[in-house]
Amino acid sequence: MSTIGIDIRLIGKKRTGDEAVFFNLVKNLAIIDKNNIYKLLTDMTDPEMLKKIKNDLEIANSSNFEIISLPTKNKFTWNFWTLPRYLRSHSNVEIYLTQYILPFFVPSRVKLITIIHDISFKVFPQFIKKSDLFFLNQLIPVSLKRADKIIGVSKFTRDEIIKHYKIAPEKVDWFYNAVSDDFLAQDISGEKIKSVREKYSLPEKYILYIGTLQPRKNIPTLVGAVPAALAGRHEPPPPLRDRNIKLVIAGGKGHNYDARIDETIEKYDLEKRIIMPGFIDEEDKAAVIAGAEIFCFPSFYEGFGIPILEAMSVGTPVIASNIAPHREITGEAALLFEPRDTTELARKISEALNNNELRGKLIETGKIQSKKFSWQKTAQKMLEIFEKVAIDKESS
Repeated sequence: MSTIGIDIRLIGKKRTGDEAVFFNLVKNLAIIDKNNIYKLLTDMTDPEMLKKIKNDLEIANSSNFEIISLPTKNKFTWNFWTLPRYLRSHSNVEIYLTQYILPFFVPSRVKLITIIHDISFKVFPQFIKKSDLFFLNQLIPVSLKRADKIIGVSKFTRDEIIKHYKIAPEKVDWFYNAVSDDFLAQDISGEKIKSVREKYSLPEKYILYIGTLQPRKNIPTLVGAVPAALAGRHEPPPPLRDRNIKLVIAGGKGHNYDARIDETIEKYDLEKRIIMPGFIDEEDKAAVIAGAEIFCFPSFYEGFGIPILEAMSVGTPVIASNIAPHREITGEAALLFEPRDTTELARKISEALNNNELRGKLIETGKIQSKKFSWQKTAQKMLEIFEKVAIDKESS
């Protein structure tokens, strides 16, 4: 039996993909592991929010899971002072799991594990703010060197970490993300889809992107593909049958927003054809995706891509950029395009909308493919990693 600390500061912060990883990982560890002791560490102090997180994780009756609130001034003092002080004073914590940057001044008895969602900042530094890039370039190499185990969220990400940081392969492992049970349980009935259309002012028919609006997401290429698809500037197939279809770009204009999105919309005079509803509430997400004619994920670079699986699971045809992690996820269940090729994307959009036989195939194969991934499998892999690290600790 080990005592394991897990950084859950992201939970409740609406940080999309990385929050989903920690939420679903912890929730499923609570289902399968009744042996180890878990200290779930957060900087959140609001009692009502802490209660909600406990209920959402379904750990209220789990005797081996405890949420511990560690107030801090900011995220920097957490790693430099707040968390290290806790780990030094609580000698029973043997393993600590976080993401990316590890805490400083932690006793060597505590084995450190970090999850790396992607290393886009290393591969596409031009897409990152210089201030952010400075800290990442300074702190990530130090963290990877100090870590006892590094985990990528796909085989591709594992290989990228080894390649770009010259890490010993035996130090790096990987697991797959998945669609959460909460998402799969959401209402996607016609009535619910109608209600989310009204709530977010969505059109009757739309192509959907949902996620962060950072430069590496390559959204301007998707914006540019819409007028090309409408005009039929690619043969075959013909122009879109339904010329009233619109593009919905869902996500908050938060950190590192890609200003080229606005520039491309203005360039093609698409203000009336593109809807940007902002952040979609988690309980509405499945219906918003299910209501789309197509889900498009055009990223230049990803570590995984949970929204692709979510779309396939609710029967929405997927078009995604032809990059290694997307090939891992989709198999033969999506249409892939070269991420810089606007014309090819326009052609794929027309194919997916005009060809009913192709649409049916994408829907059927997508549902089958999405079921190959589950958070319970991922939690089991994480538990095996914890056990291996604990054994290595005892033998060292």
